[in-house]
Amino acid sequence: MATILRDLSYQHQWLYDSISGLASLAVGGESRFRRLPLQGLNLPRDSKVLDLCCGSGQATGVLVENFADVTGLDASPLSIKRAQKNVPQASYIEAFAEEMPIGDRLFDLVHTSAALHEMQPQQLRQILKEVYRVLKPGGIFTLADFHPPTNPIFWPGVAIFFWLFETETAWHLLKTNLPELLTEVGFVVEKSTLYAGGSLQVIQAKKN
Repeated sequence: MATILRDLSYQHQWLYDSISGLASLAVGGESRFRRLPLQGLNLPRDSKVLDLCCGSGQATGVLVENFADVTGLDASPLSIKRAQKNVPQASYIEAFAEEMPIGDRLFDLVHTSAALHEMQPQQLRQILKEVYRVLKPGGIFTLADFHPPTNPIFWPGVAIFFWLFETETAWHLLKTNLPELLTEVGFVVEKSTLYAGGSLQVIQAKKN
């Protein structure tokens, strides 16, 4: 069942958007969810920004509202095609996040939203190293993704969502201490905030 619903959600944009919108209600809706990782950032409009694993451009659309130079990167040709249609103001790269065809120290901000839970543990570590590489010194990495609920009321909803739409990698992420992993890679975690009964973590980390 999980595979069928997961595949359908990627094949049909309306279904993916509906699922995303429903899941984001716990933090006040889709618009607020997409803006949470950017809260408190003081970056100029001409900052060079990378939306990592951009999907169909849901977060990219928010980024282009705030920054003039936004690039979306995703490994899925279908997602890139949709993002180009949805957010034509950005430029796009079709590539794997763990092997970005991008030079060192190019971006002021790298952002990713609800994507790291798709990665195997070793893949996740490599992606974080790549993010560190492409960021300028002093650059910021922002992310939003799942976290083990601190409020037990939220566990049934998270479990059902995972069983229907996610794979084992999402469960792996719940066992991963992302702030600790980011620190091991070399980042300084400046802000780590939990939302939705602890089931969502939003992190801002800086490259020294």
